[in-house]
Amino acid sequence: MKVRPLADRILVKRAEATETVRGGIIIPDSAKEKPQEAIVIEVGPGKLDEDGKRVPLELKKGDRILMGKYSGTEVKIDGEEHIIMREDDVLAVLE
Repeated sequence: MKVRPLADRILVKRAEATETVRGGIIIPDSAKEKPQEAIVIEVGPGKLDEDGKRVPLELKKGDRILMGKYSGTEVKIDGEEHIIMREDDVLAVLE
């Protein structure tokens, strides 16, 4: 299914969390925190300014981002969990 976010929203997929910690202890799925790192899958066209002109987003497909723990809305697309969120909710771009 093809999903195109509207306005200044982006579609992201959380990066996979590591399963072991420094001491070699394996953490079960139920005890893991959701990672705050994600990959941008799709971006919207941008929001309209006061003059009606479209302001494009700074993010692009494939960017690795850092987001807040409770940012966006979780959705399931083709059986996979994704998040739709506003570009303003992105804390940083990882390089």
